[in-house]
Amino acid sequence: MALDLRKLRNIGICAHIDAGKTTVTERFLYYTGKNYKMGEVHEGTATMDFLEEEQERGITIQSAATTCPWDYQGSTYTLNLIDTPGHVDFTIEVERSLRVLDGAIAVFDGKEGVEAQSETVWRQADRYRVPRLCFINKMDKVGADFEFSFKSIGERLGANAVAVQYPIGAGESFEGIIDLVEMKAYYFDASELGALVVQREIPENLRKTAEQWHHNLVEKAADLDDALTELYVEDEASITAGQIKAALRKGTIELKCTPVFCGSALKNIGVQRLLDGVVEYLPDPTEVPEVEGIDPRHKNRETTRPHREDAPFSALVFKVVSDTHGNLTYMRVYSGKLEQKGARILNPSNHKKENVSRIFEMHAKNREPLDAARAGQIVAVIGLKHSFTGDTLCDAQNPIILERMEFPEPVISMSIEPFTNEDKQRLADALTTIRREDPSFQTSYNEDTGETIIAGMGELHLEIVKHKLLRDMKIGVKVSKPRVSYRETITGSASGVRGRFIKQTGGRGQYGDAVIDVCPITAEEAEEQGLESIGGVAFRERITQGVIPREFIPSVEAGVRSAAGSGILGGYPVVNVKVDLVFGSYHEVDSSPLAFEQAGALAFREACKQAGLALLEPIMKVVITTPDEFFGAVSGDLSSRRGQIIESDLRGKVRILTAEAPLAEMFGYTTILRGLTQGRATSTMEPSAYRLMPEKLQNAILARC
Repeated sequence: MALDLRKLRNIGICAHIDAGKTTVTERFLYYTGKNYKMGEVHEGTATMDFLEEEQERGITIQSAATTCPWDYQGSTYTLNLIDTPGHVDFTIEVERSLRVLDGAIAVFDGKEGVEAQSETVWRQADRYRVPRLCFINKMDKVGADFEFSFKSIGERLGANAVAVQYPIGAGESFEGIIDLVEMKAYYFDASELGALVVQREIPENLRKTAEQWHHNLVEKAADLDDALTELYVEDEASITAGQIKAALRKGTIELKCTPVFCGSALKNIGVQRLLDGVVEYLPDPTEVPEVEGIDPRHKNRETTRPHREDAPFSALVFKVVSDTHGNLTYMRVYSGKLEQKGARILNPSNHKKENVSRIFEMHAKNREPLDAARAGQIVAVIGLKHSFTGDTLCDAQNPIILERMEFPEPVISMSIEPFTNEDKQRLADALTTIRREDPSFQTSYNEDTGETIIAGMGELHLEIVKHKLLRDMKIGVKVSKPRVSYRETITGSASGVRGRFIKQTGGRGQYGDAVIDVCPITAEEAEEQGLESIGGVAFRERITQGVIPREFIPSVEAGVRSAAGSGILGGYPVVNVKVDLVFGSYHEVDSSPLAFEQAGALAFREACKQAGLALLEPIMKVVITTPDEFFGAVSGDLSSRRGQIIESDLRGKVRILTAEAPLAEMFGYTTILRGLTQGRATSTMEPSAYRLMPEKLQNAILARC
């Protein structure tokens, strides 16, 4: 039987760490009947946080998927839900989830409003054009302020926020919500764990406030719909709740507005109305644009796939989890149908055909077998051997390659050393497995020191990897302290630099000759010039008169990129460089791809030396929340770490500092901050940019290389 896509919602929950995403998800599972009891993050019993590390730390580390039903106005809707991490070290989990979702719920702390990671996930959702709802959570928290949080959504995120609810009370007095569309008050019976929703009239002391917010809502809805605009001008009171909802739904799907809800997931207030909002305002798969890709059979011509079961099969792999029974591959099916029995599909990126042996609907770590996967569904399959995160799977007769995901570059690394030869072999296999699961994790081998280097997005990221190796995989390893992943770049330009590789050993020799120009260029500048910047290097060939045969030009590029990857000053990757291949020569007998690859590498190294080399260091955006009395101590400590305060905001007695500081100076900062503020301050960090480091410090780093 075909799936009714109009009654399907693919949604994710994302926010800053500790805003209450997982608690909201647990309430979703309880009220939809998926779970018979509520799990709690602080008790380590949350369904979606099933990893041991997640339960111990009380945070989400990896995204988890589930499917649950919701009854709305007599119809049953299916919600495919992904709960994502809030910690910046695991931003890749948010990135790949948003890539395959049709809608999202952004959760905010009712006291803090928009926080640092809130901005990051919002930008990710903007990049993938994902319609959103906002849920201002923790309205029961002391100091919660709905109007402040609502205002911060517009000011800090640039969103057209439209309040569809208003809280009844705040902090300890928070007891319900006002629906500004219907102008009714809703209370949630505490004795029934909030499952019993009681509708009443709006309290008299809040009627004027509710009427003003309702007026603002109608005004914004009228701006979104031309037909409503005329009605609004003629008679605002004649606009119905249904018309308001229709205008908001249209505006949300077109990314012109963001409806804002409120409540307290922990106190079981407002969650059912939020579920109604998911159905009312977020799109079903037929309401989002057809998925775009390229057809590899016709010189990468652009093509699309409709969200229909009768269209050719296409899906995107967004996550791979290693399992004792084989890799569990998560995919979003965009079009067509995948039968379990004898299903054979194509990975057009590597031209490998894959066999699917089992299809599952996931509920966190539990699996429910399916006989087929249909357009619009998010499923996991077993049997794939050559497909990884970002790969497309499709019908072999109708190939399509969907847009790949962007993965962030690691900013921190550490060396890792196995204790025994047995551990050495097992470590290699384990690192391959982890890298397959987590594209933001990278490994490399240093030929000079014999060290294996692992790199990730932060201290917590690498600590989780270390625990996984030691505790889960039982591999004996010794790890060093984390160290910064620097980059190298050029400070000037160099022209006409020749790289010549000649080798004569008797018989046929090797001959490659390449001349290049180099100059600085950022990834943004490369894009403006129509150049592809891969690994921070934009390569362009400007050969004339056939001085180098066309078949050897890719070899020169490969040599350039290889040299850039291994570094010149201190072994760090070279970035922000444009390379023009302008001249060269060849030998009819002795020239080969290998010779030109070597020539390209030699030319690049020499050109960069002539242009001048310098080190770039990762700069972190740091957001510190501290009692105002410790402002002097915190700001002084930041200055000593080469940090710069960009913004300082006083909210009551609490100071919010936004600063930039080099990662090298911020190791262990959380512990130091606690000491400076008697344990009362908190901080978050996320990568901001790479910048030139002071020459004196650069020399000290290079002296250790």
